[in-house]
Amino acid sequence: MLLYTYFVKMKKILIISLVTICMTFSASAYANDPTNVKDCSEGFNRASFKFNQGLDKAILRPIAIGYRKLPNGIRAVTSNFLNNLSNLVTIPNNALQGDMGKAATNLARLGINSTVGILGMFDVAKGMGFEKYEKEDYGQTLGAMGTGPGCYLVLPILGPSTARDAAGTVIGMIGGDPWFNVTVKNDTQYFKDSDYYISKGTTGVDFRAKNLDAIDNLEENSMDFYASIKSLYLQDRQKKVLNSEKITETQDDSDWDEVSSN
Repeated sequence: MLLYTYFVKMKKILIISLVTICMTFSASAYANDPTNVKDCSEGFNRASFKFNQGLDKAILRPIAIGYRKLPNGIRAVTSNFLNNLSNLVTIPNNALQGDMGKAATNLARLGINSTVGILGMFDVAKGMGFEKYEKEDYGQTLGAMGTGPGCYLVLPILGPSTARDAAGTVIGMIGGDPWFNVTVKNDTQYFKDSDYYISKGTTGVDFRAKNLDAIDNLEENSMDFYASIKSLYLQDRQKKVLNSEKITETQDDSDWDEVSSN
């Protein structure tokens, strides 16, 4: 009953967000053509992109290089833990998209890996035959409901996004992300605000380390690095909204929005 009430609440939030986005960005609803997504604030976006590049070169990239020097086992355990944690957002989005089979499988994976797999550090569920599915988020769910991406955005620190994906992030912050709820929103004796931000920071480092060579090569060989990142991000988001199996060129099979996802 509690789970049903949660999904009803989230559906109402999604509908409100969907209506708002459709009214604001009705002229930009290119849900199936990432090449037509408008860069409505390119000046701001490029400035934000340059700022993020500075942070990357000064902080994130050096940490990612150090992270890659850790033993493979430690990095695998870290990735498994982060992937297990992401199920807290993936499961409700599976359900909201009507894919109850994936929701049930991911719920089973979360339960098994959080217990037998020691907080998700080991993917025991995979060995038991529970298939690992792609992550889902509220931006993808809005896209699956027919919302176009709206304008392209580059958010300071958080990186590439769209109006739709930014709305998805807001949905997570107002109740759609259980991990955000128990760490940042609710004062509990078990978790602190820092637990959420550390997990997000570690997710960013893990993603950067996995894509270190690909991103470095792209920057070195691109005439316009900003445009290349924009293209890759929009293609990847389209792929995930459509649940396509196509691998985005030059990219590790990870989420470009991991740094900002809920």
